[in-house]
Amino acid sequence: MEESGTTIKLEYNTEREKLAMPEYGRNILKMVEKLSEIEDRDERSRQAAAVVKVMELLNPQVHNQDNYEQKLWDHLHIISGYTLDVDSPYPVPREDRFDARPAPVPMKGERIRATHYGRNIEKIINLLCEQPDDEIKTETIRSLAIYMRQQYLIWNKDSVADETIFSDIEKLSDYRLKVPEGLMLNKIASDASFSRPSVGINGGQQGKGRNNRKNGWNRSGKKK
Repeated sequence: MEESGTTIKLEYNTEREKLAMPEYGRNILKMVEKLSEIEDRDERSRQAAAVVKVMELLNPQVHNQDNYEQKLWDHLHIISGYTLDVDSPYPVPREDRFDARPAPVPMKGERIRATHYGRNIEKIINLLCEQPDDEIKTETIRSLAIYMRQQYLIWNKDSVADETIFSDIEKLSDYRLKVPEGLMLNKIASDASFSRPSVGINGGQQGKGRNNRKNGWNRSGKKK
């Protein structure tokens, strides 16, 4: 970039030193670096306390934490790369304690074979494989197939044949479960709509209560 015959070089953050505590910004890093240049230890410690106050202003949410003042001093030492020599009102943090990598979280269970159905469907199918063939098992398979068809249509708006759902049940059971011949699912209404679930602020499905009230239904499920 050139201006009035002078070349101005733009400096990008990606070309700069990576920040140990990005929430405080690069100006705090420069302040901490200047602290190391102060030869008098008492003056360096006073200036360090002033930098901690600035850090508190820039990161006010730290007040929500227990012992937040100690945490601010810990952050100061982290920003300095644990090289700052000042009189701190709190013990100097150990680098191996803060920079240690967290232990990996073990992942339980096998890979989901059909993500659009979910893991619970596979568990239900495995349980059905162990049940004796009777009317209860047939009705359970039918109810399961109806639910699976609904889940299928959430992610694929095209219509789906009953045979496709039955085939998926048998595949997920490794063909241990046989869908009874002649089993039929109920018809889907022409105006039926299956939407992907979305979680609102209060943890429920967004707009569910609002839409019910708009259509004249109260919280108890009765028509107004």
